[in-house]
Amino acid sequence: MKAAVLDGVGSKFEIREVDLDKPKTGELLVKVAASGLCASDLNAVDGKRKLVPFPAVIGHEASGVVVEIGADTAGFTVGDHVIMSIVPNCGTCDYCESGRPNYCSSAGKAMSVGGLFDGTSRLSQNGEKLHHFLTVASFAEYVVVPASGAVVIPKEMPLDRAALISCAVLTGYGAVMNTAAVKAGSRVAVFGCGGVGLNIVQGARLAGATTIIAIDVTEEKLALALTVGATHAINASTSDPVAEVKKICGGVDYAFEALGRESTIQQAWGTVDVDGGLILVGLLKNGAT
Repeated sequence: MKAAVLDGVGSKFEIREVDLDKPKTGELLVKVAASGLCASDLNAVDGKRKLVPFPAVIGHEASGVVVEIGADTAGFTVGDHVIMSIVPNCGTCDYCESGRPNYCSSAGKAMSVGGLFDGTSRLSQNGEKLHHFLTVASFAEYVVVPASGAVVIPKEMPLDRAALISCAVLTGYGAVMNTAAVKAGSRVAVFGCGGVGLNIVQGARLAGATTIIAIDVTEEKLALALTVGATHAINASTSDPVAEVKKICGGVDYAFEALGRESTIQQAWGTVDVDGGLILVGLLKNGAT
């Protein structure tokens, strides 16, 4: 099959013919329909964060169709439409057994070595191992993924849109609903209106926030934020976002930073009211303080 292979930090993707082994117990073979390009993928390319050994097949925000099911793997049928998740779980580690499968230690170990749950890779090129990015590696025609990292979706759902649910949507929405637990009537500021930030905006609207301030440096993104729930928009390239937020509402109950930059974290912190909170959603580079 064809895959986009990255040989190391700063290198260019190369489309190559690679080999993909059959799924093992608890795994699925999925034909990729769509894959988003997430900031985490770019972090691997530019070395902002060390997320995978090289050479590797990057990509993790994806959807597809199940074409083969590994032995002793229940809950799936060939032909199922699925989205892939970067939070598969083993079901047996301390985190999984205590109801916190998103912290699964087995998944963390698999990601650190660029493999699947057994620590090995299903990807290779000319007999040389290639690594899986975050147990998914979706910049390819097919993937083998842990069954616990795939979620069946309705077949009428467009697969290109469904792909975004697996990371950008759940990251943004989850930050609002689970991490911050935004209350109805709250004041919210969102720094960064990319894929994740826009879903924070939508999550805040669904949570019942009454003031939702979108902050970015791109007018197109700000215009889009207003269509999905923002009540105000601030262009940080032409005005001081902290001062503008204070003018609008005096300060916010929740400030979300969705860029992973130290400068915008400082700005976001400056908008928080006396009893408010700052939620860091964007990934900081290694070594940031």
